[in-house]
Amino acid sequence: EGKTVQQALAVEGSMRNTGIHACGIIITPDDITNYVPVALAKDSDMTCTQFDNSVAEDAGLLKMDFLGLKTLTLIKDACEIIKNKHGIELDPEKFDIEDEKTYELFQRGETVGIFQYESPGMQKHMRSLKPTVFADLIAMNALYRPGPMEYIPSFIKRKHGDEEVVYDLPEMEEYLKETYGITVYQEQVMLLSQKLANFTKGEADVLRKAMGKKQKAVLDKMKPQFVNQAKENGHPEDVLEKIWKDWEAFAAYAFNKSHSTCYAWIAYQTAYLKAHYPAEFMASVLSNNMNDIKSVTFFMDECKRMGIPVLGPDVNESVHKFTVNQQGGIRFGLGAMKGVGEKAVECIIEERKENGPYTSIFDLTRRIDLRAANKKTLESLALGGGFDSFPNTHRAQYFNELEEGTTFLEKAIRYGNKHQDNENSAQVSMFDNADDGQIEEPKLPQCEEWSSYEKLKQEKEVVGIFISGHPLDDFEVEIKNFGKGTLSHLSDLSKIKGHELAIACICVGAQDKMTKTGKPFGILQVEDYHSSYDFFVFGEDYIKLKPYFIKEQFLFIKGKAVQKKWSKEINDLEFKISSIELLSELREKAVKQLTVNIENKDINDGLIEKIQNLLDQHQGKCDFRINIKDDDEGVISLSSRTKRVDVSDELLDSIKQIREVTYKLN
Repeated sequence: EGKTVQQALAVEGSMRNTGIHACGIIITPDDITNYVPVALAKDSDMTCTQFDNSVAEDAGLLKMDFLGLKTLTLIKDACEIIKNKHGIELDPEKFDIEDEKTYELFQRGETVGIFQYESPGMQKHMRSLKPTVFADLIAMNALYRPGPMEYIPSFIKRKHGDEEVVYDLPEMEEYLKETYGITVYQEQVMLLSQKLANFTKGEADVLRKAMGKKQKAVLDKMKPQFVNQAKENGHPEDVLEKIWKDWEAFAAYAFNKSHSTCYAWIAYQTAYLKAHYPAEFMASVLSNNMNDIKSVTFFMDECKRMGIPVLGPDVNESVHKFTVNQQGGIRFGLGAMKGVGEKAVECIIEERKENGPYTSIFDLTRRIDLRAANKKTLESLALGGGFDSFPNTHRAQYFNELEEGTTFLEKAIRYGNKHQDNENSAQVSMFDNADDGQIEEPKLPQCEEWSSYEKLKQEKEVVGIFISGHPLDDFEVEIKNFGKGTLSHLSDLSKIKGHELAIACICVGAQDKMTKTGKPFGILQVEDYHSSYDFFVFGEDYIKLKPYFIKEQFLFIKGKAVQKKWSKEINDLEFKISSIELLSELREKAVKQLTVNIENKDINDGLIEKIQNLLDQHQGKCDFRINIKDDDEGVISLSSRTKRVDVSDELLDSIKQIREVTYKLN
């Protein structure tokens, strides 16, 4: 037993493992080995000290932290895109710090993609604060973190004059005015300690460090010095005690203003670019997140909100990363596609730059290096829509099986190889005429186009996401009028307990399983615009719903989050499906009435005639109603006794074209 205790004591306090600071650099005036022992980092040739950071500093060495930021590359790339598109050389360091458009963007909380300011919480605070000066941005960057976050509501109220700005001592206004009387930065404490208690700059820095490192012993030692010296300057002791107490609490989250200022400036640069060059900025954001499909999807949604089209890859417009075309749309980068290597991208772009756009698949295979851009590359490009700009062709043609057992794309590649071999051959047959050197282009096969779902599915295979649309786009009317919630709501069932959801989705997989007791159950795997989810379906529900367990079916699932049948825990929930319908049949089954809404002031003979014509052109079985809104009378509801309509996409599209009218399906 004694031996065990001795061994335990020997282990306690010993170094268990070593780590390397991500950005800490030691600077010495001479060879580092003359000052500290060094070692090689694990699995690396990098030299690092055998001292940790505090020991290295105590040994008199200079330790600096050098941080790298992806955002700096993002800004640089955005400026490069702007230069290529508009011929404008931008210097981010010279952006106008009082630019109205940039502050308006912050005020609207449209900060997705803006460094440090893009979280939903920060967006909300930006909308409330409505920053008007750079100091507001610096302060919010420092306040939006655990601890000081509780001061944000007060900070906002004080800015707008809804709360009185008070100072413990009038002398404090000089340094606390820009933050509306709230201590936000370490530098404010440093300056106030010098002003109130005659601290030297060195003592103020020791105080800052003690706060930043939470060194309570140092703070306790400095308190009497602060109180006594400030008292000598005529300040009341009870107020000084309060100030010090506040500072001690502040030490838990003390933030460096210079740090916050640098971050706010980088954020301002990104916001300036987003405000003035939205498409170019978002193209850069997408390029710098190209390897993370979830991020690409998230930022594509932001582009959609901004009204910027994100277009698929195109051999005549795309470069390696995302870029902006002449029409102001964002083009997908060729490098973001699976199966398209860097060398292939380079050879396609270089040839295009030298000799102009490609006019057809044959022109492409004649001109590019088919060793760099091989069959796999060209297949990926075809599937992802890279050839969609070629006239009179569609994607299915490239994969159409020909009589000789090859696809049309393979035939186009053979044609390109043969053409290049001919051009490179130094021998010309004595029977060749001057005009006969050309090889005849193969004929395009005639075949049916892929369905929109097939096209999108193949697109997702090579890009990782749906670009040119989404399979559920065809059911926009059903989702808008009958949908309630999305699959992403199922990530936290406690939030939707008791609420019925009605979710439109696609079945992407179905599994038939057996429980340990030999009872069948199924797993229904589905996706929608936002997320994916696996429904586990048991017993009678499984027998009833099994016909819908078919891959690529479009489903409309209704259900609720309920307590698990065999669990006693209150929040042990499951999503119980109450019904499943086919989305394609939903409109016919569910829609009983079409109601159009019109303002009384907009009614005229021309509008009545337009509606009359639509009713005549789209006769069917559905009831038709007009709601007329009048400022004085409220809403007058008129039901048609003689006219019934067919609620087709054509009818609804026509209604959308009439500016004065909105509609609702019931």
